[in-house]
Formats: sequence, structure tokens, C-alpha cells
Amino acid sequence: MNQIPLSAFEFLERLCENNDRAWFASNKAEYLSESGKIAGFANALLQELNRHDVIETQSGAKSLYRIYRDVRFSKDKTPYSTYWGGRFKRAGQQRRSGYYYHLEPGNKSFLLGGFWNPNTQDLKLIRDDIAFDATPLRTILNNAIFVSNFKTLEGDQVRTSPRCFEPEHEAIDLLRYKQFLVRRRFSDDEVLSADFLQLANQALKNMRPFLDHMSEVLSVDQHGL
Repeated sequence: MNQIPLSAFEFLERLCENNDRAWFASNKAEYLSESGKIAGFANALLQELNRHDVIETQSGAKSLYRIYRDVRFSKDKTPYSTYWGGRFKRAGQQRRSGYYYHLEPGNKSFLLGGFWNPNTQDLKLIRDDIAFDATPLRTILNNAIFVSNFKTLEGDQVRTSPRCFEPEHEAIDLLRYKQFLVRRRFSDDEVLSADFLQLANQALKNMRPFLDHMSEVLSVDQHGL
């Protein structure tokens, strides 16, 4: 399955209008059919990914997130997600992070890579590296291919400066980040086109310099080992 079918988006649009358990139960066969098509596309994308990266996720079906929402701590009690989402995990200690896909009607689709919620140790390693020399990261972020695909680095930031770093630090704009994410957005026409598999794979490939740099930062100790 090398193309996202229109029917997969049409199902999500109807689910958005009827986001309740009774409607979903009566349309579960359609859900299973459409989710199978998305898993098939994800499997094709996984095969392309493994041509230029090493992915731990075993199949497109295993990458696909459940459509059932965890509403225990959410004000929004609608039971189902209204998008297709999933994640490919990179393999090995030297390949940190992974790739996330989010397919949603209304021109809300995107591919994402990076570090969503780095733990305290990882965040310190990243910030220490930026504080020592932000040039390698800035070179990646300012590259024409990066800018044309992802525009800029994304993620939550502290408002002023993180602890132990002066507000006047020359790299304070990067040090403020708590998340380090790159995102490539797609229109519905792009997602539903016959070329989307190639577009998606190239976008993920274009994330590699960023992911590889950050992986090196997080896997090299203070002695360079």
C-alpha cells in the first residue's frame, strides 16, 4: 500500500463528527479496513527508511498508534483520536530519537523528529554542548535544505534562561529549549497524492543531519568517547 487513500481521511472526518462509542462500534469494520491501509503505507515507508537509516520498529502495523484516547487526565473526553499517528524508533544506542507521522484532514498532517521530552541528564548534555559551541547545531539549522523543509527548530522553551546559564549567553536562544523538534507539514493534496511516499521519505531523510548530531551529543561522554 504505497498511497494514502481518500477513504482513510473520509473515515476520520466522519469520526470527528460522531466521536462516540456507539457510532464507532457500528463502524468498526470500516475502521479496521482503513487502519489496515494506513499500516500498509507505514510499512512501505518503513522499507524506504531502512534504506538510509536503521529502524528498530518491526512493521508498519507495529508503528501505528491506537486510536483509543486515554481520557483519564484530559478535559476532552472524546474517546477516539481523529488522526492516524505512529512512530518509527531508530535502532541502537548511537541512533537516538525516531520519526513520528501524523495524518489528519484539514491540512494538519506532519512528520516529526527529535526529542520530545528529554530527561534531566539528556537535557543537560544538550545544553552543555550548545553552551560550549553552538556552531555545529546552528550550521544544521541554517542549512538551506533544513530551512526549506522545517523552517526552524520547534519545542517548548523556558521564558528567560535555564538554571546555570546567563540570560546574556550568546546561544541563549537555543539554550532556552526544553524540547528539540523538527517538523515537516503537508497539505491534504500532498498526503493523498501518489508521490507522498517519496515526499515523506525524503523529509525524514532530511532530518538525519539534525538527528545524527543530537545523537552524537547524547552518546559521547565528556572525554569524547
